Amino acid sequence: MATRSGPVQAPALARWAVQNIGEARVLVAGDVMLDRYWFGDVSRISPEAPVPVVHVQRTEERPGGAANVARGVAALGAWSHLVSVVGDDEPGRVLARMLAEERVEALLHADASFSTTVKLRVIGRQQQLLRIDFENTPHHEVLASQWAGYQELLAKVDLVILSDYGKGGLTHIRRMIDAARDAGKPVLVDPKGDDYDRYQGATLLTPNRSEFRQVAGNWHSEDELTAKAQALRSRLGLEALLVTRSEEGMSLYRADGVVHEAARAREVFDVSGAGDTVIATLGVLMASGADLPQAMRVANLAAGVVVGKLGTATVTAAELAHELQVAGLA
Repeated sequence: MATRSGPVQAPALARWAVQNIGEARVLVAGDVMLDRYWFGDVSRISPEAPVPVVHVQRTEERPGGAANVARGVAALGAWSHLVSVVGDDEPGRVLARMLAEERVEALLHADASFSTTVKLRVIGRQQQLLRIDFENTPHHEVLASQWAGYQELLAKVDLVILSDYGKGGLTHIRRMIDAARDAGKPVLVDPKGDDYDRYQGATLLTPNRSEFRQVAGNWHSEDELTAKAQALRSRLGLEALLVTRSEEGMSLYRADGVVHEAARAREVFDVSGAGDTVIATLGVLMASGADLPQAMRVANLAAGVVVGKLGTATVTAAELAHELQVAGLA
């Protein structure tokens, strides 16, 4: 386990991060998937229907969902542990191999009754033209094995991230949160859907602007947004609620007030995986000893890097160190 000496002052964040992130151990649980990309040229419209014809020239595969969060943790240099369920199929085996190559210690329970979720994206001229999803819901018996693996790994880590993509892999999330809090481990949740009661007792929730609006309704001012966020935080017993707001930055709501981090102007290429990067960076920084406002500031920088990349991408420790230097936090 890492040795903690309390929060680090912001000007020393870059140097401290390089020295201490490698000691952090983060457990990620949730819905994993395989992201597949077909890249090609578009030069004509199909004579069969008013759709473009894509001449596929290359393909890529990347871990997605909770698997992308886990690889994001590893890319920053921390110890990354992942527990989830996959099918006993080719996409599941591809995921296991790719995660091992990216230094993620993955405990993937394979089950023949379940199919690994696959998202296939067709890209033409650097624009996503089509996404095809292959998915189903795991059975209760499959999830029981995930729960056992989660309990086994819990004692070995500093912090837990629960990545909910609404695919049914976190049926036991209330038990997961309770077990982690009983063990004294912070729990960060990337939520999905409109039933936030299932996240009761977590340390931090990280909805994006549209996800939060789905739960809390519209707002017409910062004061109204703050009131809605604080009411939800209080009702769920959260230590904090972080709303990511795209071009408006991020807002962190705690009992002692609100901290806002403005977005940095940059070219946005693809927002896929930005939420994964935010929660992975938050988890790594908090597991290394940073307080929440510090971790949010760094996560905001990391998100700015990843939106400049195509597809589900990660941020490396070197890229993050560079961003910290540019931001004057070195």
